Amino acid sequence: MPGPARHPWAEGLIEELHARPSPALDAPARVFHLALVTGEATAEAERRHIAALAAGRGIAPPPDNAMHYAADFGLYRLIWERHNEFSTYSFFLTAGEAAPFAQPALGLLPQAWIEGLAGSLVTAVDVALLSRTRGEPDPSLLARWFGTENVEGSLAAGGQARIWTDLKLDNEGAVRVVLHELGMNPRQIGRMVQRLLEIQTYCAMALLALPVAREAGPMLRRIESELADLVAQLNRQDQAEDDKPLLRRLTAFAAEIEETAARSSYRFGAARAYRALVGRRIEELRETRIEGFQSIGEFMDRRFAPAMRTCETAEARIESLAERVNRATQMLRTRIEVTLAAQNRDLLASMNQRAKAQLRLQQTVEGLSVVAITYYAVGLVGHVAQAIETAGYSLSRDVTIGFAVPVIALLAFWVIRRIRRTLER
Repeated sequence: MPGPARHPWAEGLIEELHARPSPALDAPARVFHLALVTGEATAEAERRHIAALAAGRGIAPPPDNAMHYAADFGLYRLIWERHNEFSTYSFFLTAGEAAPFAQPALGLLPQAWIEGLAGSLVTAVDVALLSRTRGEPDPSLLARWFGTENVEGSLAAGGQARIWTDLKLDNEGAVRVVLHELGMNPRQIGRMVQRLLEIQTYCAMALLALPVAREAGPMLRRIESELADLVAQLNRQDQAEDDKPLLRRLTAFAAEIEETAARSSYRFGAARAYRALVGRRIEELRETRIEGFQSIGEFMDRRFAPAMRTCETAEARIESLAERVNRATQMLRTRIEVTLAAQNRDLLASMNQRAKAQLRLQQTVEGLSVVAITYYAVGLVGHVAQAIETAGYSLSRDVTIGFAVPVIALLAFWVIRRIRRTLER
C-alpha cells in the first residue's frame, strides 16, 4: 500500500477483531462447553495438548502463539479459545430429535484427552439445540429433562428462540441449557449459543471473588472493632510514652490490610469486568418473559447480583478501612510530633540556659586570665628592672613595677578581648 509505513501491530490488531468468530450451527445439535482456570503460563502446554489430539486424526495443529483454534474431528468439532486467566473448549456434536440429554455428552468425546487438560474446571455447560419443527415442551417434559421443576425460561431474540435452563449442575457436573430455535439462521443460532456459553462462563469467573470476600470478612470486622477501641484509647490518654504501642498496633493493622488488598484486588477487579460482560450478554439475549417461568435475567438479578454486591462491599470496606487506619496513623504521628516538638523546645531552652552560664563563666575566666597574665608579666618586668639596677643604672625596681602593672593589665585585657571578638565573628 503506497503512503506511510504500516504500524507493525496494525495487521495483528485487525486479525484479533476476527479471531473468535461465532460458529454456524444447524438444529438439532449438541454443544458441550468446558471453561478451565489456567492462569497465564499454560498456553504452550494447551497448544501441545491440542496438537496431540490433532495428530491422531491427521489434522493440522494450532499455529505457534495461537490463542484460538477450530477444527473438525469428524464426530465433533472443537473450538479452543485462550483468555487471560482461563481457557474454553467447546465441542459441537450432531444430535437427533430424541430426549436432549438422554446420552451423556462426555460419552461422545475423548474422555482421556479431556482429563489431561491443563487447569482446573470452573464450569461446564451442556447445550441441547432443538429445531423449530419440534413442538414447545410442556413443564412436565422440562422437569424430566432437567430433573427438577425449578426451571428458568424465556423467549429470546425477538421471539425467534426459547431458552430453558435450571442453572444447576447435573450428574456430569454440567449446567444444562435447552435452546429451541424458532426461525434463526445458522449464524444467529451460533451467536445465541455463544452468548449462553459466555453468560455461564463469565458468571462462574466472577463468582471466584465471592470466597475471597467471605474470607476477608472476619478480618475486616476484627480490625474495625480494634481500630474503634484504639481511637477511643487515643482520645482518653495524655501521656506521650503510651503512643508508641498504639503506633505499633496501627502499623500492624496497615500491613494486614495491605496484604489482604494485594491478594484480593485483582480478583475483585476481574469480578467487576466479568459482571459487566454477564450483564451485556443478557441484554443481547433480548429476553421476553414466558408466563410461569423466571427469565435468566431475573434469576441473575436475584442470585448473581447480590453475590457481586457482597464482593463490591468487601472491596469498599478494605479501601475504607485502609483510609481509616491511615488517618488514625497520621493523627497519632501528629500527636507524637507535637510532643517531640515540645520536648525539643524545652531542651533548647535548657541548652540556652547552659550557654548563658557558660558565657558568664567564660567572662569570669577572662578576668582571672587578665590577672594571671598581669601577675606573671609584672614578675618578668621586675626581674629585668632588678638586673638593670644591679648593673649600676639609676632605675628603681619598685617604681618600674608600679608603672608596669596598669600598662600590662590593660594590654592583656585588650589582647584577650580582641581574640574573643575574632572567634565570635
